[in-house]
Amino acid sequence: MSENENEHVHTPRDLFGYRLIRDELIPDLLGNHSKDILYWAGKKLARNYPCHNEGELIAFFDRADWGNLSILKQKNDEILFELSGQPVLERFNHHDPVFTLEAGFAAEQIAMIKQYQTEAVYTRNKKNCVQIELKWDLKEPYDLPSRKAKK
Repeated sequence: MSENENEHVHTPRDLFGYRLIRDELIPDLLGNHSKDILYWAGKKLARNYPCHNEGELIAFFDRADWGNLSILKQKNDEILFELSGQPVLERFNHHDPVFTLEAGFAAEQIAMIKQYQTEAVYTRNKKNCVQIELKWDLKEPYDLPSRKAKK
């Protein structure tokens, strides 16, 4: 294995700290609002780390150790991603994780790329992967939230 390939091989020990904070501490701190807050936090993170295309979005997920993001299907106003890999499996093995942070991040990235308001929902499939379905509204142009507040 090359040095580059070895960088992204994770062991359960590598992901322990991430799981501890993400799947135990944050839900305890945020309570019933955890899913909603994580979704909007994902959107905020996306504005701080903009991707210019789907390839950069896929690379970001890998770099953030969120898992392997791949495109399953794409249409005129929607895209279906699959999130898989060791980080996802580890989270499923030790908890009942939520993926609203990732969904919110993907929604905002696609909104910025496509320039239309975009929303996302995720589902866990039988292969222990997560599918993130994004739909954008061709009648609703994208505008940064900060711009709207200044008007």
